Amino acid sequence: MGGYKKNSLSLIGAIGLGTGVMISAGIFALLGQIAELAGTWFPLMFIVGGIVTGFSAYSYVKMSNEYPSAGGIGMFLVKAYGKGTLTASAAMLMAVSMVINQSLVARTFGTYTLQIFNIGEGSFLVPVLGVGLLFFAFLVNISGNNFIQTFTSIVSLLKIIGLVVFAMGGLWMVGFSVVPAGEGSGPPDSTLASMIAAVALTILSFKGFTTITNSGSEIVKPKKNVGRAIIATILISLIVYLLVAWAVSSNLPLTKIIEAKNYSLAEAARPAFGDFGVWFTVAIAIIATISGIIASVFAVSRMLAMLTDMKLIPHKHFGMPGRIQKHTLVYTVVLAMFLAVVFDLTRIASVGAILYLVMDMIVHWGVFKHLRKKVNANSGIVLTALVLDAIVLLAFTWVKLNTDWLIVAVSIIFIASIFISEHLFLKNRSAE
Repeated sequence: MGGYKKNSLSLIGAIGLGTGVMISAGIFALLGQIAELAGTWFPLMFIVGGIVTGFSAYSYVKMSNEYPSAGGIGMFLVKAYGKGTLTASAAMLMAVSMVINQSLVARTFGTYTLQIFNIGEGSFLVPVLGVGLLFFAFLVNISGNNFIQTFTSIVSLLKIIGLVVFAMGGLWMVGFSVVPAGEGSGPPDSTLASMIAAVALTILSFKGFTTITNSGSEIVKPKKNVGRAIIATILISLIVYLLVAWAVSSNLPLTKIIEAKNYSLAEAARPAFGDFGVWFTVAIAIIATISGIIASVFAVSRMLAMLTDMKLIPHKHFGMPGRIQKHTLVYTVVLAMFLAVVFDLTRIASVGAILYLVMDMIVHWGVFKHLRKKVNANSGIVLTALVLDAIVLLAFTWVKLNTDWLIVAVSIIFIASIFISEHLFLKNRSAE
């Protein structure tokens, strides 16, 4: 596996990568969408999402302890299902969901940056800025692991400090009282199904922990530190999310949060701190999205490179020099650029959530069915993670079918296309 350097990522570097992916679009772009679905007490959905993610992370920690690999989830699936269509398709679902997340982060960068100039989120500059950020991420990623982990670790620390300052400032303005957004009940369409559906988006905001598994063999003492990094990343992100969500909830009425759902943090800073608050929030958003993009591109390109090396996905050099990992880096960024131009924030997040949950369920079933004894996993915890994923996915799909059926249709097309393409590719390869 040329290009992978063992012991090139420290524990702190791995946590930096994980929080770099998590604390980006997860809080800046999704908070308003979560409020729209869950209603008045939307901050509580982050706690529920954190619990579901905790159960889910158990399978990944157990697998990482037994099979630390730069291919992460791709390698886990191979161990569970062998080198067949299900493995290749599920791995591609993960890769595509990560690329979708990159386009989400890129558009979030554009949306928040334009708040400084009072330019609306419908401007053509949003995708232009997003594409520019993705290109910058590409340049950083060809610089090597040491630079990436140093950059993301420092930037992750800066944005966490910035978000905590934002949250504490917002809570200070209301006397640190924990109150629901606005008065009365949530919006009329805030039902049990929509609240469960909101959990799907909070899960999407936590899924950055999988970035750590995709760098498993490069982390120092991986059998010990991969699990530690995952747990630390989830806990740090949960604390930051809760503080920020309560600060926004306490400073803006629910209707305003929903109205400004793609830039709600900047809007929440306006009544408390004026233009200075908006500038400060936008600065944090820029820092967060930059580190999020870099960390995500870093992880998915390595995962695709391993799948290519295992001959589970097709690969074309297109005349490009260098190793496969650099080629997959180009494919990752180009696809993310395309999605950032074509889709808006809400739809990007929805498709990403559906694809991720489907992949996650396949991983849990593989651990339970084929590997629970090998990796010493508790069957009850793994099955609980599987059931929780299924409940959240069903609720989210039901809500989207009633509000934006195109999201479900696009997701089904994505999934079907991946499975059919992988089946044909592997069938033709075996016939050679």
